[in-house]
Amino acid sequence: MARSDDDATGRNGLSYAQSGVDIDAGNAMVERIKPLVRATRRPGADAEIGGFGGLFDLKAAGFKDPILVAATDGVGTKVKISIETGRYDTIGIDLVAMCVNDLVVQGAEPLFFLDYYATGRLDPAAGAAVVAGIARGCAMAGCALIGGETAEMPGLYQVGDYDLAGFAVGAVERGRVLPRSDIRPGDVVLGLPSSGVHSNGFSLVRRIVADSGLAWDGPAPFDPGQTLADALLTPTRIYVRPLLAVLTATSSIKAMAHITGGGFLDNLPRILPAGLGVSLDLDAVPALSVFGWLARQGGIAEREMLRTFNCGIGMAILTAREAVAETQAALRGAGEAPVPIGEVVAALQGANVLTRGRLRL
Repeated sequence: MARSDDDATGRNGLSYAQSGVDIDAGNAMVERIKPLVRATRRPGADAEIGGFGGLFDLKAAGFKDPILVAATDGVGTKVKISIETGRYDTIGIDLVAMCVNDLVVQGAEPLFFLDYYATGRLDPAAGAAVVAGIARGCAMAGCALIGGETAEMPGLYQVGDYDLAGFAVGAVERGRVLPRSDIRPGDVVLGLPSSGVHSNGFSLVRRIVADSGLAWDGPAPFDPGQTLADALLTPTRIYVRPLLAVLTATSSIKAMAHITGGGFLDNLPRILPAGLGVSLDLDAVPALSVFGWLARQGGIAEREMLRTFNCGIGMAILTAREAVAETQAALRGAGEAPVPIGEVVAALQGANVLTRGRLRL
């Protein structure tokens, strides 16, 4: 007996939507975010999203002999707080910050950004809120959001779960790449304040919150004027515009380090020549109240704090001792509040970061 088309393809006539992937929802989200993406246009990037790849014109951006610098990162388990509280509006800023801050420390101007948003079931409103944050972050960094990918994967993520990845590309003129080769003992380390925990150490943060029994919508014990969720979701600072302004105004910066995963102990050595280290004055670090609460509530040792969190300093800058006043003045002129937190020294027995004093936790 001849079979009908339904018999030949399976009596259920399954569709992609019935398997959990809604193409129409994806298209609806794209339409929602087009105005957000359009608002991030800059010289070199003025195309609409929707093509198979994003375009960028380096010549139109004003570069003559550029070196491209690329960075990729995510937000880690900070997204779990966003998921559990339904707050989606700032996590995209974190995503951009984690990438573009890694570009600017090499002297590069962020040019364009792409995002990857993966979820169990696409909620166009939630997805658009996340992308709105990404667009805001791009605007803060002066880079264009030229494309991205939305992936609906019901077999991999639970309904309501999502994850993010970001990809940023910048450029720096040849000869202005950081770190420079003239870093010497006696150079001074300046620190720029962070806005909070930024986007590192949240597996430990969430463990401490869970053990404390606190509710996300209750007052933050270290800042009763905010809920715990809002305080911990404070976005990572984007240092791009002030640092680019200083790099244009002065040539006194020798190197910069983004204090991210690994804290001071792992990130400062990344910019130092062999045989050199940093003597870090912990008394000078303006530790924020959130870090004191985490240390006390979790019983975290000081060295573990230094290797897990930024402890109040999100960016470190190396400058010659004789150029400290010039560098500080340029940073203040750009709206920053630099704090001397250490100096470059000869490394002792392989120790790249030596500490003196105590964190004010």
